[in-house]
Amino acid sequence: MSYRALIIDDITEARKNLRRDINDWCTEIEIIGEADGVLSGAKEIRKHKPDLVFLDIQMQDGTGFDLLDILGELALKVIFTTASDAFAVKAFRYAAVDYLLKPIDPDELKAAVNKLKERPPSSENLLLLKEQLKGNKTQQRIALHTTDKIHVIAIKDIQRCESDGNYTHFYLKDKSKLLVTRTLKEFDELLSPLGFLRVHQSHLVNLSEVKEFIKRDGGYLVMKDGNAVEVSTRKRQEVIEKLAD
Repeated sequence: MSYRALIIDDITEARKNLRRDINDWCTEIEIIGEADGVLSGAKEIRKHKPDLVFLDIQMQDGTGFDLLDILGELALKVIFTTASDAFAVKAFRYAAVDYLLKPIDPDELKAAVNKLKERPPSSENLLLLKEQLKGNKTQQRIALHTTDKIHVIAIKDIQRCESDGNYTHFYLKDKSKLLVTRTLKEFDELLSPLGFLRVHQSHLVNLSEVKEFIKRDGGYLVMKDGNAVEVSTRKRQEVIEKLAD
């Protein structure tokens, strides 16, 4: 499948470098234009009606979100580009929105384009990303991609996660279950600072959902819903210390 694409960035050199990388590494993408800001970008999008936009977050006359607000409900595939810090990168991961960190790595460029074919961002993803970038901590949520839908879930409603190869099973407090198309390692990195603990190679649990730790039989957790979760020998002492806090 081929894409007609625009590059929107207020830095001339950044646009030049991205155009070169796309021409070298993503032959299915045809660059049909460029813009250097929010207003010029909106004008070019309305003029050319591209399939895909590479969109900078911070520009001289506003943000990439301002541009998307101007366009309203226009169906558009977006890959964000950013020179931002680790906090911003984590925000993109929470929202499950594809992004490229400047300077752009060719392998990451190809991966982002391939992922976009499978799961373009929804309005809910973009809203969640905007909340995260503003530092909104009042209702922490995460976007979870299943094969047919994007679920935006409150983190406090996640009971535990279980690895299944390159997929992860999410068990929620309402007893529903989601099979998400990302690895447990990725969610360990996101959720461990928020009260979750990797207790086994295959298990990540919400510590607030643990009912008790049974020390016999090698050690296992009993969750509030009655399910048992194995604890690895290596993690046993850390589990005991965390539950004692």
